[in-house]
Amino acid sequence: MWPADDYTRVTLEGAKPFKFQSFFVKDPERLVIDLEGLEVNDELRSLAAKVREDDPYIKTMRVAVNRPGVARLVFDLKTEVKPQVFPLAPVGEYKHRLVVDIYPAKPKDPLLALLKPPDPIGEMSQPPVTGAPVPATQTPMPPSIAAAPPVEVARVEVPELPVLKLDPRKPAKVPKMDRLVIVAIDAGHGGEDPGARGRGGTHEKDVTLAIAKRLKAQIDKEPGMRGVLVRDGDYFIPLAQRVVKSRRVQADLFVSIHADAWVKPDARGSSVFALSERGATSAAARMLAQRENQSDMIGGVNLGVKDPVLARTLLDLSLTATINDSLKLGKAVLGEIGDINSLHKQSVEQAGFAVLKAPDIPSILVETAFISNPEEERRLKDAGYQDKLAAAILGGIKRYLSNNPPLARNKVASN
Repeated sequence: MWPADDYTRVTLEGAKPFKFQSFFVKDPERLVIDLEGLEVNDELRSLAAKVREDDPYIKTMRVAVNRPGVARLVFDLKTEVKPQVFPLAPVGEYKHRLVVDIYPAKPKDPLLALLKPPDPIGEMSQPPVTGAPVPATQTPMPPSIAAAPPVEVARVEVPELPVLKLDPRKPAKVPKMDRLVIVAIDAGHGGEDPGARGRGGTHEKDVTLAIAKRLKAQIDKEPGMRGVLVRDGDYFIPLAQRVVKSRRVQADLFVSIHADAWVKPDARGSSVFALSERGATSAAARMLAQRENQSDMIGGVNLGVKDPVLARTLLDLSLTATINDSLKLGKAVLGEIGDINSLHKQSVEQAGFAVLKAPDIPSILVETAFISNPEEERRLKDAGYQDKLAAAILGGIKRYLSNNPPLARNKVASN
């Protein structure tokens, strides 16, 4: 189970494909799933204890015999929801899965993230979450991507910002903003998709979330700037949905945080990547993009959902101008990171990363270090080093903004 404000995911895993029927019952709200070919046993009954009290959507879960050979799961719900129930074929170390995604009937406004106080940083260790075993193998790239329901965004006209000249000898400073400059911070992987795994057992999804929270906390301290976490907990978000969420808050910049891995433990250093429309700049960049793009297959998306907003996001606009800005942003961030860690690549590389395909938001992917390198794995787990990485990324963002202040445009408003 993966409870989160965005939605709660429940995953059942078995050796054979699930035969199931699901339906919804009102007054009170209940989701019922009948599993054919399964007898109710102690293992099935133990599922009810996995429901957490702080789950935003599931109140309780009950298991009973519907008829011989058919087990019935009943989810008692706390609010009105729009559930999705769908099967997933085996992938990586996962067997056959049946996924229950419970979305709120009225999606929460992502703009509320701009009104919340800064997130507590916390420790690297996450509270234990029950679920299927963590996959360690890689899988083919998924054929398509799913998305969650759209959210309405309020807009208001704001004045244009002045263009500033940067003194390269001094740290970049962002001027007082006439409107919020919003940075979408994407912690790579999450939930059933752990990302890379270090030799010491560290999961990429935990490291990226810790660094993302520290980066948000530092951005929120800057006048006229605000960070928005695309993922604020341990749960799965499809790659394209990360793009959509960033556009819904009208983000000015998008930074996706990752931790690289390689088969040999001596690979080390930080890298920054931007999108490419014309193929990867190197074989290594192409392989990395393919590996990162596998997240949807491991995490599991509902391929039956068709979202016209998502289709427009990925297909209807030219990316050329945005890619040029992404390269400038990437170069600024790479220069700052080079002061605290060795660089695996001395220049910004490009490849077809699905998570960087926002057509109108300069977007970069930062591989903070190699989690497969034992020394860098230890550093990535260190709170002080995470702060340094976040400060370096922020320094690059501020340097970019000093030379490329966002143009005046319709922007987010809040009451």
